[in-house]
Amino acid sequence: MKQAGYMAVRLTLKGGLARTMKSLSVLLLVFCFLGIQGASDARAAQASPGIQAEIARLITKNRKKRKEAAVSLAKRSDPMLLSLLLALREGSLYAWKPVEGEAKVVIGGDGVKRGDKEFFPLFEAYSNTSILDSRGKPLLAPANQLQEIRAGRRIRRAIRPYVNRLRSAAQLLSPDSNVRRAAATRMARLGDPNLIPILRKSLDAESHWLTRIAFEEAIALIEMKGVDAKARHAAVKKLGEINGLNAIGDLKIAAGLVAGNKGDADPYVRAEAKAAVDEIEYYLSWTSFIDTIFRGASLGSILLLMALGLAIVFGLMGVINMAHGELMMIGAYATFVVQALFISYLPENLFGLYFILALPAAFAAAAFVGYLMEISIIRHLYGRPLETLLTTWGISLVLQQAVRQMFGAQNVDVKAPSWLSGGYHLMIGVQFPYNRLFIIGLAVICVAGTYLFLFRTWAGMRIRAVTQNREMSTCLGVSSRRVDAWTFAFGAGLAGLAGAALSQVGNVGPDLGQNYIVDSFMVVVTGGVGKLMGSIVAGLGLGGMNKVLEPAMGAVFGKVVILMLVILFLQRRPEGLFATRTRGA
Repeated sequence: MKQAGYMAVRLTLKGGLARTMKSLSVLLLVFCFLGIQGASDARAAQASPGIQAEIARLITKNRKKRKEAAVSLAKRSDPMLLSLLLALREGSLYAWKPVEGEAKVVIGGDGVKRGDKEFFPLFEAYSNTSILDSRGKPLLAPANQLQEIRAGRRIRRAIRPYVNRLRSAAQLLSPDSNVRRAAATRMARLGDPNLIPILRKSLDAESHWLTRIAFEEAIALIEMKGVDAKARHAAVKKLGEINGLNAIGDLKIAAGLVAGNKGDADPYVRAEAKAAVDEIEYYLSWTSFIDTIFRGASLGSILLLMALGLAIVFGLMGVINMAHGELMMIGAYATFVVQALFISYLPENLFGLYFILALPAAFAAAAFVGYLMEISIIRHLYGRPLETLLTTWGISLVLQQAVRQMFGAQNVDVKAPSWLSGGYHLMIGVQFPYNRLFIIGLAVICVAGTYLFLFRTWAGMRIRAVTQNREMSTCLGVSSRRVDAWTFAFGAGLAGLAGAALSQVGNVGPDLGQNYIVDSFMVVVTGGVGKLMGSIVAGLGLGGMNKVLEPAMGAVFGKVVILMLVILFLQRRPEGLFATRTRGA
């Protein structure tokens, strides 16, 4: 209100009384609208007269009538009554007798000591909203105005199953669609027909398509276990239409496809269940195919990100860098450091931005280490592949031990930001995780950026000139040593980006690079040394083959088979998929 008054004064000074009255009218309409909306929300939270009467019956001293009232409330399966029943079971439900007025059932909060007296905040028994005093502040009632409504062992035992059902029903009101779907699945397992009205009511108010299907599936699963054959037939048919993946086990039992079970007593229900099982299994084959394609593309993108920097260092410069995996590790640890800085020094609501800043930090950290490696050691070993291999392998061991000394030997926890959590539901049973989609997008951006850098910039032209003919480039005034240093740093920076991306899908530890160095070399050699397009095709191809062979042969044996196929391929075509063209070819 003070802010509104301040605005009104400013408008008076600037535009005169007419504009001020106009603005105040708009503010008044807004306040009226909010008041009407608040009143409607308050009315929506009020209990029906029948529920109010049963709540009032809890005050009685007759234990039998109190038990009847508690069970009657529990049987209503109203999620709004969950707080009341929990308070009754835990001993925080009271009969409040104010100074003026009749006794009322309320929920008491934690007691507050004021001198020798104890006061309790009060909440409405049905809506669990705070009771306010005449000043609009939460009411604190003295203990002498409250009398506990006791629930003996019999009452607690009688309402226990209903409370468990109401817990799931209350989760149907959650703003998170994942929680609502999980609640519907639990309610379907309970198989209580009394839950069907709650599910139907939630279904009518639901807008998320996948959650609506979960509600329909839960209703059909409960009706499928009913007595009426027509209702069972309709439920089984519905499960087949919506491709109820969670119902496949129950449908097989109803169809008599499980050993030792004859199926449903009604032959029409058995036939419909058999048709539903066939339909769902056909749908599952398609979802499995789509999921395999996506997982292959995801793994291929990871392999491509790992191999992209190596394709420059090994493919263009001819350096066998066995420390490439450790450069990826540095990028992953740089991501961890940026995350720690955000947690320690910035507000919690900015945590989701840490990964955006971690990407350039990972690139810079790995590029800096790569630059130091090149100017201090690598440049003295050009043309000596065996010495380069042994030296970079030793550097990898040094970097691993340095990380162990700084961060410890255990893996560190890199948390995904909220915008990379969850996934996109393409269809029932097919979810594309956001972190995997991000890695695919990052791989596309890195490949496009590398191509533009190498083939559309002066720096890229110098790199290609030096790698193709070092002596001629030097004669034309190109500093080959500077180009070598910056080229190696650029390849190392790409490895750092790969490490930052890998931190979102795997463990970050000192041995991170050792898990991927062989795959990186395999992609570069298979695609063709120095060929960017070859690395793209090889990365996606090897990733897809891995995910196709994995379900049938297992992860370890599948990788062995791929390695054998790569060896056989290179024996027939040593130059890889894309050979370098020469004048004599």
